[in-house]
Amino acid sequence: MALLLGVDTGGTYTDAVLIRDEKEVIATAKSLTTRQDLAIGVGGAIRAVLDQSGVTPEQVSLAALSTTLATNALVEGQGGRVALIYIGFSDNDLDRHGLKDALKGDPALVLAGGHTYAGSEAAPLDAVALEAFLQTEGPGVTGFAVAGVFATRNPAHEIEAARIIHEMTGAPVTCSHQLSAKLNGPKRAVTAVLNARLIGMIDRLIGRAQDTLRDLGIEAPMMVVRGDGALMSGEQARERPIETILSGPAASIVGARWMTGVEHALVSDIGGTTTDVALIKDGKPAIDPAGARVGAFRTMVEAVAMRTTGLGGDSQVHLTTSGLAGGLTLGPRRVVPVSLIASEAPEVVHAALDAQLRASTIGEHDGRFVRAVPGVPVAGLSEREAGLLARIGMHVHPLGQILRTRMEHGSLNRLVDRGLVQVSGVTPSDASHVLGRADAWDREAAEKALTVFARRRVGSGDMVAKDAAGLAQMIIDQLTEQTALTLLESAFAEEAESFGLPENELARHVLMQRALAGHRGLVAMEASVNVDVVGLGASAHSYYPAVGERLHCNMILPQHAGVANAIGAVVGRITMRRSGTVTVPAEGKFRVHLESGPVDYQASGEALKVLEAALAEEARGAAEEAGAKDIHVHVERDIRTAQVEAREVFVEGTLTVEASGRPRVAHG
Repeated sequence: MALLLGVDTGGTYTDAVLIRDEKEVIATAKSLTTRQDLAIGVGGAIRAVLDQSGVTPEQVSLAALSTTLATNALVEGQGGRVALIYIGFSDNDLDRHGLKDALKGDPALVLAGGHTYAGSEAAPLDAVALEAFLQTEGPGVTGFAVAGVFATRNPAHEIEAARIIHEMTGAPVTCSHQLSAKLNGPKRAVTAVLNARLIGMIDRLIGRAQDTLRDLGIEAPMMVVRGDGALMSGEQARERPIETILSGPAASIVGARWMTGVEHALVSDIGGTTTDVALIKDGKPAIDPAGARVGAFRTMVEAVAMRTTGLGGDSQVHLTTSGLAGGLTLGPRRVVPVSLIASEAPEVVHAALDAQLRASTIGEHDGRFVRAVPGVPVAGLSEREAGLLARIGMHVHPLGQILRTRMEHGSLNRLVDRGLVQVSGVTPSDASHVLGRADAWDREAAEKALTVFARRRVGSGDMVAKDAAGLAQMIIDQLTEQTALTLLESAFAEEAESFGLPENELARHVLMQRALAGHRGLVAMEASVNVDVVGLGASAHSYYPAVGERLHCNMILPQHAGVANAIGAVVGRITMRRSGTVTVPAEGKFRVHLESGPVDYQASGEALKVLEAALAEEARGAAEEAGAKDIHVHVERDIRTAQVEAREVFVEGTLTVEASGRPRVAHG
């Protein structure tokens, strides 16, 4: 008998599940995610699931972790301070693919060097300029990204730059060629920057999770879910944390398939921070050929084709004051629900809310609170940011008591982006407490916060809502509407070529909205989502029935929908992919581009054979390192040829080798 432990660390909850022989869920549990020390939440969930099942730690055969922390961090713009070393490019290239947005004001050095398409050196690497940059900008950087022009053809300059950086700073370095074998340097640079930004956060998570397993007496190997739903070792995830973006959502897709057996369905997973939608087709989730998109960033990471939207149970509620009626919008930023922060600091929260309810005027920050997150590195803060963080200290405060000037609003946002501070405000989770749909936290605080919010005025001068209950229903209705739009956009994206319009325009078009409402005039219109929808997430049973009614579709809500991510974490396979290219720099010369540098051969068949052997060895080695057994190797070939004088000529060949196997369990 094999007992598999799955753990998912989300923005709000950490889930744990025990599965017997990959066939039966025998226990599930939840614990609040503790940002200040992730081990507390992980340990709480694991202890609860062990106590519930009666299983001893020694009986656990395998542990696997999925997480939405990387996804949430990128959606919310959080992470450590990074520096980009951009080799052989021009300053103008920093504007491509949102690279400046990914840097968010962090330092970048455009450095001489790089290679040609054929892999030969285009210019010598300017090591002197790199060393000078590291002396001035290196302090306070938590991770470096290195991206060289045509580094996938020859990574020598990236490797040398990484060596210099590591020797001078000791900080972790991400080389773009290690993340993707594809061309498009600026896009690889974006991926490397995001990886460098996530390194500290994911390293802390995995390290603390491994510590917790050992402390509990669980000696089984620990795996981590990648964004494509496959598994890798904890050590591999610490080196390449970017591959864990969409880890939690990908695990939920695997879990949805395992729980329901659906062959063709949309899967929608609502968490505290995001809603993630993907399509299962012929029993399998599709891999996004363009690379994973998270928030505003398109990466070169292989991941499940998924639409991730900043919409969840803990999404910030915004008031729209334009127009007479006004309205509400949700997200994309997550805030701590008032009902949750009140359960942790009841005296502060209730005293502030009571004072705000008694006041004759409405303050700009009424109903909002702030607290610091201990244990996060604080290097690289400006004087104003450091002063604001010191003022917050280790306690919960009403936000209005902390912000003293308009200038400090920007400082607060940067502290939130760095993950150093959390803001609390009204969320759909609070609305659910007011309406009696949830009872996990402080309902009275939620009702007070919504009453304060309801007193705000729209363009007509009227209050947003008459009371807390009325506002709560407005918030839930808005969540239903935005979730339905996300599902519609995802459905249209699958059929985009048939319409010739962007999916968001189609989903929001007035005719589509009228058709969903069953318009009956001179023209009768009806519309529905013509595929089953699997609703996942802790709040799925509360929110998704209304979404199914709105879209006139069959909504499937599995028994264990709330822990789908944790289930998917332990029923997946270890899969390692490695890609490489053979080019033709001159007639009769076939160049294999390897990690050690380019090597030439006289025949295309020989070059392809050498490349396949190298990639197979690398992929199999990575799979074995991750703990796979019974490894199967599959090779895909993409060979480009051209007709020249009535004969077929080899132009370029790309090989992708996949090594896959089930994790080796401790015992069973």
